[in-house]
Amino acid sequence: MEFSNPFDSLQSRFFILENAQQQFSLWPEHCALPDGWQVVCEPASNDECNHWLLANWSNLQPASFAKEEVIGE
Repeated sequence: MEFSNPFDSLQSRFFILENAQQQFSLWPEHCALPDGWQVVCEPASNDECNHWLLANWSNLQPASFAKEEVIGE
């Protein structure tokens, strides 16, 4: 089966990217990196990336939102 969306392919390898808001994203290895995102993990399988995300990304709120919440308390 041919996949047209690189995010749907179980055989693809992905980078884990992080933005300035400390949010993460899986990004296909063969796609150009988007502006504003930095590589935090080298290419790995979808499963390996998801395990890394589960272990390392505990707060889904953008960093700026978390700071606003602390200031507003």
